[in-house]
Amino acid sequence: MNIIHSIALAIILVIWLLLVVKLYFSEVKKKEQKNINKFITRVAIFGAISTLLYVVPIFQFSLPFIPSFLEFHFDEIPAFIASFAYGPLTGLFIILIKTIIKLPMTSTLCVGELADFIYSVVFIIPAAMIYQKRRKFSGAIIGISSGMILQLIVSFFVTVFVMVPFYMYIMGFSSEALMAMCQIANPAIKNLNFDLGLYAILPFNAIKDAIVVIITLIVYKSLRRFINNLN
Repeated sequence: MNIIHSIALAIILVIWLLLVVKLYFSEVKKKEQKNINKFITRVAIFGAISTLLYVVPIFQFSLPFIPSFLEFHFDEIPAFIASFAYGPLTGLFIILIKTIIKLPMTSTLCVGELADFIYSVVFIIPAAMIYQKRRKFSGAIIGISSGMILQLIVSFFVTVFVMVPFYMYIMGFSSEALMAMCQIANPAIKNLNFDLGLYAILPFNAIKDAIVVIITLIVYKSLRRFINNLN
């Protein structure tokens, strides 16, 4: 199956997922039907933007002191904006959709996509849930800070003790080969456990999260009118 067929299949799966949600609510009251139509519209719009930022190489880059298998991509920004504007469930579906579409194009046998999904969920959803309880700037700051801390902790331990061993097993990488790749980027990395987490995983996610948060806060304010039109 070539890449075009794979992308087409992924898009069909996403459309099917949205139709299932729509059909599930097809017998409810008109007001609730209107709400689900809005939900699908929001997910489709922000999901499409998130997917573009996730799959198009021009929107991805890496830093010289970070191992090359850790790439910056800013697909979390649309999911963050939608989660704050419409609630965490919308954000969750956006993260799920962009992940499904990316799977046929994976270069890591889905290991990278699984990691991205987990880290995006623990970053965005708790932040959105806190903001929903306290829709003020202070609530946004508390939510974002909580999401960042949680994501840094989860990404450190899950990457080091689950994803890296799983990645080496799936891809057939030896620890020596992966270590060499890491040391080319940062000679301070002496092992694939604590050093990898401290000198690669933590700085990578801290920088990425900071950029995502800054852009989200700027764009969220600029898109307020557009966001209100989807309410």
